[in-house]
Amino acid sequence: MAVSLSVSLFATNSIPSPGGTGRCKYTGQSVRALPIRVFTVGKKRSPAVQLLVDEYASKLRPYCAVEDVQVRSNPRNAREKQAQIVDEDMAVMNLIRPDDWVVLLDEHGTDIESEEMAELIGGAADKGASKLSFCIGGPYGHGSKLRERANISIKLSSLVLNHQIALVVLMEQLYRSWTILKGQKYHH
Repeated sequence: MAVSLSVSLFATNSIPSPGGTGRCKYTGQSVRALPIRVFTVGKKRSPAVQLLVDEYASKLRPYCAVEDVQVRSNPRNAREKQAQIVDEDMAVMNLIRPDDWVVLLDEHGTDIESEEMAELIGGAADKGASKLSFCIGGPYGHGSKLRERANISIKLSSLVLNHQIALVVLMEQLYRSWTILKGQKYHH
């Protein structure tokens, strides 16, 4: 079930609120690096997008294992929108493991800052997760089963983003989060 970031991710409400200190409580501390899987529902990627995804995946490898999982949009060629959503929902659900910490990327999710994303990554291992799974939906969004399964729902922007653009933004933010966690100069 999707939950509020500050209430359910960390019981002590340790995530800085927008306009807060801009510091991540895990910066400079030893953080267990959970493997990250990014599920993207969509059609074939453009070569330019794939190049950027590969570049950020390469930058992330010193910090954690990253798996880029492409899920075919409308896998059974359904004609109805709702049938397509259900089919995509099941395709992603079949790839998620019970001990994954599932982060749903959704235009209606909680708006977070980069430091909060770093806290999400740094704190997921404390919640007993073995992997972080980020889910980017297809053209009609996520289905009900994935929404119920998600541990948290976040948005990358107040703008609606094409799934390929959302993927590039997410990959950059994952890299930025790790540089924040390690106290490196990339962020500021």
